[in-house]
Amino acid sequence: MDSLSGISVFVQVAETRSFTEAGRLLGVSSSAVGKSVARTEQRLGVRLFHRSTRSITLTAEGALFLERCRRILGELEAAEAELSDAAGSPRGRLRISTPQLSELIMPALDGFMLQYPDIELEVDLSDRMVDIIEEGFDAVIRTGEQHDSRLVSRRLGSCGQVLVASPGYLEKYGVPRHPSELVQHACLLHKFPASGKLERWPFQLAASEAEPELPQTFVANTIEVLGFLALRNKGLAFVPTFLVRDALASGALQIVLDDFIDQTVTFWILWPASRYASPKLRVFIDYVSQNLQI
Repeated sequence: MDSLSGISVFVQVAETRSFTEAGRLLGVSSSAVGKSVARTEQRLGVRLFHRSTRSITLTAEGALFLERCRRILGELEAAEAELSDAAGSPRGRLRISTPQLSELIMPALDGFMLQYPDIELEVDLSDRMVDIIEEGFDAVIRTGEQHDSRLVSRRLGSCGQVLVASPGYLEKYGVPRHPSELVQHACLLHKFPASGKLERWPFQLAASEAEPELPQTFVANTIEVLGFLALRNKGLAFVPTFLVRDALASGALQIVLDDFIDQTVTFWILWPASRYASPKLRVFIDYVSQNLQI
């Protein structure tokens, strides 16, 4: 049992990269965490972490041990879950990562919390490409094609993407009739956090036509702010339809250059293939699949 306790401490330190934070989550002091790691290293005869005054990183042996330890804890969680399934509702902590799209994500999470009050959610709202396995997430929601063989995925849904502007902006600056006219307009652009590249506006042009060089009036690494600024007459934004559904219905935003754009975005939920799908994870996957309003 001491070995199992040491494994739990080791995994928590590996995922938080901090003795202090691991201790806080485990309800013990950072000193107790440090002593537990030291005992585990002594028992194994290897060094699991590189330590400095500024950071803690895994050694090669530590990274290998972490993968095995996660499997051990996953099997233990599975055994406990099988015994407790019949006794009550799913419970425990779920660590998930979702895009910074609170208008899309939060209604689903709010409903999930109401339906499953015994499940504690730790949510990372981020557009960066997280490493699900390395960072210890139970599940993540992301867009685009997924090719990681370590993960299992389920398609949540797709929606179109549109170029929009407010009536006030269009009245002042005119309605563009062709993508080439955008060089005279204010363009609100999205930059991918992982690559730092600007998201291109996928115009369907004739072979002889060149893509317009869009003015970088405003650049952000999250999409929601682009819709916010478009509503306030600041320019044109290329956004998924769910983000501007109500604004389009009320007339607060209008679609422009629709004949030149035909593109969709697909959302997926992903989770580690090697990890036991506990009851809390299964109900989360099912709930999000049914209630995310894409």
